[in-house]
Amino acid sequence: MASHGGTRAIIAALLANAGIAAAKFIGYLITGSSSMLAESVHSLADTSNQGLLLLGGQRAKRAATPEHPFGYGRDRYFYSFIVALLLFALGSVFALYEGIHKLEEPEELTSPLVAVAILVVAIALEGYSFRTAIAESRSLKGDGTWWQFIRQSKVPELPVVLLEDFGALIGLVLALLGVGLTVFTGNPVFDALGTIAIGLLLGVIAIILIIEMKSLLVGEGAAPPVLRQIVEGLESGSVERVIHIRTQYIGPEELLVAAKIALAPGLPLKEVAQAIDDAEARVRAAVPVARIIYLEPDLDRSTSQA
Repeated sequence: MASHGGTRAIIAALLANAGIAAAKFIGYLITGSSSMLAESVHSLADTSNQGLLLLGGQRAKRAATPEHPFGYGRDRYFYSFIVALLLFALGSVFALYEGIHKLEEPEELTSPLVAVAILVVAIALEGYSFRTAIAESRSLKGDGTWWQFIRQSKVPELPVVLLEDFGALIGLVLALLGVGLTVFTGNPVFDALGTIAIGLLLGVIAIILIIEMKSLLVGEGAAPPVLRQIVEGLESGSVERVIHIRTQYIGPEELLVAAKIALAPGLPLKEVAQAIDDAEARVRAAVPVARIIYLEPDLDRSTSQA
């Protein structure tokens, strides 16, 4: 599962979105606002998404089996990918459809102040959820930018929640603008335009998440800084150099390392075994997520070929 902080962020988002979805739908029934309906579906999709993230985390805890010897860590990537697809299908496509429909057949709003009040409360709740996600992501983000964190994080849940909450906040502002301009001008076209803008926003966020989650699901290797730490950990003691190395994340907190290492010639078998054990220990100390390490000893033939 995600870290304890990641779980808190998911649960905070789930509770906030469940309450907001119900409030928005009631607001839609009262006002007839297409922006409110689009936001209701958006929040419903987000609530379902957080449930899927929690389910993926639980399924990833399953023990390894002969059929899946490296365990089920990638279940978290799979469910995060499904979340991105749902955000696109339920959120973006529905909002675009509803917005275009209301643009072609505008309808007057009833009791628009109810919609405004609900949207203002929803912004406050989404802001709390977003702040929780930011607070729980800071330790993983490090010194990089938030965009780098979203692009490079191997823990899928927090980037998903961050983008969902960010999109929800912007979507609420767009809905508020659509309703507000409709009230101010008396023209319901602005409500429809707000709905279309929400659909486009969700589409962009969904595509970003689909690209990132697909990359993780297919299999990503260690980032260059982490790879340098692994190589530095290997190249010490009796290990003269790393001939070649391959890495791949088989789960958010589990990195597979396979390398061919050049050892000093003439080492007895016992010392070869000890050199490999020492190299593995150095790598695990430097990169704790490198839990599965396979090292193949060899002689350094590069000098003799030169």
